[in-house]
Amino acid sequence: MTGQLEEKSFSTVFAYALQGHPCAVIGLDETPEHLPVDAWTRPADAEDLAILDHCYGPTLDIGCGPGRMTAALVERGVLALGIDVVQEAVGQTLERGASALLRDVYDTLPGEGRWASALLADGNVGIGGDPVSLLRRVRQILDPRGRIVVEVAGPGVPHKTSWATLECAGARSRRFRWSVVGIDDVADLARQAGLAVTRTTRHGARWCVVLEGPA
Repeated sequence: MTGQLEEKSFSTVFAYALQGHPCAVIGLDETPEHLPVDAWTRPADAEDLAILDHCYGPTLDIGCGPGRMTAALVERGVLALGIDVVQEAVGQTLERGASALLRDVYDTLPGEGRWASALLADGNVGIGGDPVSLLRRVRQILDPRGRIVVEVAGPGVPHKTSWATLECAGARSRRFRWSVVGIDDVADLARQAGLAVTRTTRHGARWCVVLEGPA
């Protein structure tokens, strides 16, 4: 993307992407990366459903985006709630017939200590750029017997944390902190959060782990 870009909040620029504007992520790699919003706005596919097979009982979808995973859980008869910091994402989730709240994971959340499962799909274990702190926070939200279902990057992808921006529709977001977590490093990060990897699965090109505690 070229030319003068107006700086806006992350939420505003991500909303543009959810509305269908092409969007690039700058800073996570040496070159800009296309933000795969089209994969998030479509209905859940077979790989998504295979990941959701690891969720049981009431499930909190953290960073739900436009809600395909939350809606798929609801369609299965699961009590599910999506949370996101972007109003457009919450609105699109509600339009799918699922429940969602405009809420940060570090805010007070409904049902804290009673959720059976928490879902961190689409790399959302990177939220905030501190996976260990995020996993510790999610442990507080769960029932002590609960689990966290985490989608991670594949083998050979090292854990890294970067400052990134989004560029979309003539705007650039303010910088935000994000982490990439791969299958090779997730067990160590989980251990630091007091959790253990109890299951590892591959669904097509996607990798998923189930975390439970205490480690």
